[in-house]
Amino acid sequence: MSQTNWIELLGWSDQQIEDIRFAGYSFIKQGQYEQALKFFEALAILPNKNVYDFQTLGGIYLQLGNNLSALNFLEKALAMDPTHEPTVLNRIKALFLLGYKKQALSQVSKLEKSVDALIADQARALKLAYS
Repeated sequence: MSQTNWIELLGWSDQQIEDIRFAGYSFIKQGQYEQALKFFEALAILPNKNVYDFQTLGGIYLQLGNNLSALNFLEKALAMDPTHEPTVLNRIKALFLLGYKKQALSQVSKLEKSVDALIADQARALKLAYS
C-alpha cells in the first residue's frame, strides 16, 4: 500500500506549508498546545519530513503530559539530527517522566558538559529534580 502524498494531493506550495507551521507556532506562543498539536500532527504526515516539526511535536506532547508520544517524536527528531541539544534535553525529561531513570541519568551527564550554559544548567536541574 503506497502512502498518500498529501502535498501533491492538496496542491500545497512550500509557502502554504510554512503558513501551517507558523499558525501552529502561534498557538504554542499563546499556550494553546491542543490547538498547536493539530497543526504539527498534520505537518508530521507530509512526505517532506522536517526535523523542527518532530522536535516541536515532542515538546507539545511533553507539555500535555503525554510522555510516551513525546518520546516517540523526540526520537524521530534525533534520528534526523542527533546533535540538537534542546531535543536531547526534552528526550531526557521524557525518559525521567516515564521512569527510565538509569537511561536518563546516563544521557544527562553528557549535556551537563554542554558549551551552551543554558542547556548545561537545565540538564543539571533535571538531574537534581529526578535524582
